[in-house]
Amino acid sequence: MNVLLADRIAPTPWRNGGGETRELFVHPQGADTHWCVRLSLADIRQDGPFSAFPGVTRHFAVLEGAGVVLTLNGRDHTLTPDSDPLTFDGALAPACRLINGPTRDLNLMLQGDAQGALLRAEPEQAWHDPHPRRALFVSEPGVLLHASGEALPLAARSLVTDLPSGPWRWLPSATGPAYWVAVAEPSLQSRWGGSR
Repeated sequence: MNVLLADRIAPTPWRNGGGETRELFVHPQGADTHWCVRLSLADIRQDGPFSAFPGVTRHFAVLEGAGVVLTLNGRDHTLTPDSDPLTFDGALAPACRLINGPTRDLNLMLQGDAQGALLRAEPEQAWHDPHPRRALFVSEPGVLLHASGEALPLAARSLVTDLPSGPWRWLPSATGPAYWVAVAEPSLQSRWGGSR
């Protein structure tokens, strides 16, 4: 397993000045637009449209802040830290309205032959997934516990990757959300990115 601390990643400002992104993982590494899997944190500071990503499936979850309202095909979707992730076609480029100030959000984007899911990690609830690549992102500190008894303490805003088969349980020390990440991508031969 590898643990990456999001706070150690330098953010990249958006061209429109509306926010910034921390890239947690991308495959292939160094790919500009031809990646298959991309996991990132976004800090949204002002209202505005999302960028369009034709051919991309997006999974979006609010981690911090009051939340956002995304407008997709004329329908509003209100997302807060208590909401399940929203999955949508990246080509739709929804309008985004902040509910009450900036938010921090988790984004999983898949294209090509990549498939996967972003699932809320319910505290102490056992999780197992058949996808070959498994990870966990946590917004608050806690302990990741394997059925074997192996325990891994995690700091706030950590991504732990290369999880062996479960079941796993997340034992948080605070109420912030956490998310399991599961990915299957045939050409993903290398390990997940990240450093301890």
